[in-house]
Amino acid sequence: MAAVPHMLIERLEKSYQLHRFIPGQNQEALAFVAPDIQAIVANGESRVTADFLARFPAVRILAVFGVGYDGVDVGAARAQGISVTHTPDVLTDDVADLAIALMLSAARAVPAADRFVRAGKWLEGGFPLSRKVSGSRLGIVGLGRIGLAIAQRAAGFQMETSYWARQPKPLVPYAYYPSLQALASSVDILIVSTVGGQPTRGLVNAEVLDALGPHGILVNVARGSVVDEKALVRALMNKNIAGAGLDVFTDEPRVSEDLLGMDNVVLTPHIASATLETRIAMSDMVMQNLAAHFEGKPLISQVPYE
Repeated sequence: MAAVPHMLIERLEKSYQLHRFIPGQNQEALAFVAPDIQAIVANGESRVTADFLARFPAVRILAVFGVGYDGVDVGAARAQGISVTHTPDVLTDDVADLAIALMLSAARAVPAADRFVRAGKWLEGGFPLSRKVSGSRLGIVGLGRIGLAIAQRAAGFQMETSYWARQPKPLVPYAYYPSLQALASSVDILIVSTVGGQPTRGLVNAEVLDALGPHGILVNVARGSVVDEKALVRALMNKNIAGAGLDVFTDEPRVSEDLLGMDNVVLTPHIASATLETRIAMSDMVMQNLAAHFEGKPLISQVPYE
């Protein structure tokens, strides 16, 4: 079992015989019980490979604590007769809320302004002017549940919203761009909310960032892998874009020293869904999926096979 909140661990311990998997620490102990394990719980950032799953011949359900499951080899799970579940919907509001918070923080330079006041610099003069958000043009990369929730919130700021997705969404009132580079060139702020995994790795590359332009702001609440982080650092250093708000990173929890030293970048430690209410709801969904599996009932939120 990969790292999940203590509140979920306590609930699992009350209902099941629990074996905690800590990479690099309890390999031998886990190998001893592996043939008897019937279910695996993993967090949304876990890498669950075919080789790992093969060690658990009796497992028939893998419950992911998170909406993303790009680290799971779903094909290998299916071949082994394992159902994979995740926790969609319940974290949509929180992720969308943080996307807006990062957008506002980056555009209005809120963290830098906070440091300015704390350092006593206000006594020496005023803080530099920042960027207006209301009425600006917003581009959303990926218009799934979270992307739609972001767009709905942006309407409150009278933003003109457009989007890129792998397929156009015919029933939404937002302009669709078949090219991400074209979308970036037409907006002031670009928010990334697409799925992770190999299909979107490095999707936001140097060309997209150049298209966003020197007044553009990038926000990423998806996966660190979706943005070419080296290209992002270069774009920020060279002022090819104005700033960024990042909740996810390529090698988290390790963050590039270059990003750490930039005042025009707002950084948060992958906390988009990290509210007490949402983590309780996510835990509920994991428990419901496990209970449904062992009771022979339909699963609450099985991921689609690809």
